[in-house]
Amino acid sequence: MKIIINLLDRMSPQRSIFLYYLGALIVSTLLMQLPFFYNEGTYISFMDTLFVTASGISVTGLTTVNIVDTFNTYGIILLMFILNLGGIGIMATSTFIWILLGRKITLRNRAAIMVDNNQSAIAGGVKLVLNIVSLLFLIELIGAIIYTSVFYYLTGSFKDALLQGTFLSVSATTNAGFDLYHQSLIGHSTNFFLTVPVMFQIVLGAIGYPVLIEVKEFFSHKNPHFRFSLFTKVTTTMYALLYVIGTVFYLIIEWNGPRFQDSFITKMMNASFMSVSSRSAGIVIEDPSLLNEATQLVLSMLMFIGSSPSSAGGGIRTTTFAILLLTVIAFARSKEYPTIFKRTIAKQDVERAFVVFVMSMVLLFLGISVITFVEGDKHSLMSIIFEVSSAFGTCGMSMGITNDLQTSSELILIALMFIGRVGFVSFLLSFGSKKKTIIKYPTEHLTVG
Repeated sequence: MKIIINLLDRMSPQRSIFLYYLGALIVSTLLMQLPFFYNEGTYISFMDTLFVTASGISVTGLTTVNIVDTFNTYGIILLMFILNLGGIGIMATSTFIWILLGRKITLRNRAAIMVDNNQSAIAGGVKLVLNIVSLLFLIELIGAIIYTSVFYYLTGSFKDALLQGTFLSVSATTNAGFDLYHQSLIGHSTNFFLTVPVMFQIVLGAIGYPVLIEVKEFFSHKNPHFRFSLFTKVTTTMYALLYVIGTVFYLIIEWNGPRFQDSFITKMMNASFMSVSSRSAGIVIEDPSLLNEATQLVLSMLMFIGSSPSSAGGGIRTTTFAILLLTVIAFARSKEYPTIFKRTIAKQDVERAFVVFVMSMVLLFLGISVITFVEGDKHSLMSIIFEVSSAFGTCGMSMGITNDLQTSSELILIALMFIGRVGFVSFLLSFGSKKKTIIKYPTEHLTVG
């Protein structure tokens, strides 16, 4: 153990985070293999256990088995713990446990917290963790009370309602997308007592923890000179913009779709819910396989972009997409650097945004190409694009092909889910060296475009 700790101390924070998540995946998979967590007479393969656990750690929601038919109450409780572990973050969860045990938080731990939560400064990391954990648990508690009441009214069984309500609250808040209802929330599209709170929880889990903390500070009135950070302004603006775009496109394309007889309010709720959920949650009130291909493509794009940094979601993140758009606008206007809200975006952030976008596109292209080759004509190209986008964006929406894929295809999806949760920047930097090479060659122009 001492040797392992010393090795971690010599690694970069990014590589440490990568190994922490990998270690959590291995331990959780081995734990989930215990018969104690399964329904009597139920057995699933190690590959299925690995897939479900990877989906849980990455808070994705794709699964090769039916959760409620496979796991007993103890297994479902363990899965909820794994979802919180992935949603809150490995370092945030472990730091919270260390604080409860009275353990000292070292500088090394604080650096890892900074990387795991996409923070630029090492100071205030422990306070950030405490705020994240307390806020998310409060959101989950409120959601559990609401959903338990609704399910109790629908089923009449308090025990089942408590388990289903708590699981739905954890799944929605962590943007996991798992469900205990065989078909997510399909059939509940007109039950606004369920769909509206779920939408709010998805947004709260995906908008970015620093945003929630700043909103909390704003309403506390403790600091009369409080100003929202650039991060909060950009993430909320981009999140709202993508929500509106997704809702409008969904509404237009699906207006005369399978649910064309629904009222305008129901259609609007369906479009809003699917637009919000496609960002990283994966909980659905409509079967994605029955949607128009154009809608499936729009949802795939939203899943690829994903949620905000330092949140429960994945994808390339809203800030990355915002920087890309701002850079294109700046280039079109012959500006040297992109600007927003009277601030100039740092050159390093622009470079990182383009690296993340390009490498993510390459990764998705390779994943789609390999799975298409492996599966042959078994599944349509659109369903594979949808599945790969869902895995990378840690969303969990599926067109129903997850449990019908080859083992090699499942391994590709596991890798994409894992990278999506760790974060592409952390994933790339984990393979780099701690030493910076300061070599500058003569500058020369290349013809572009």
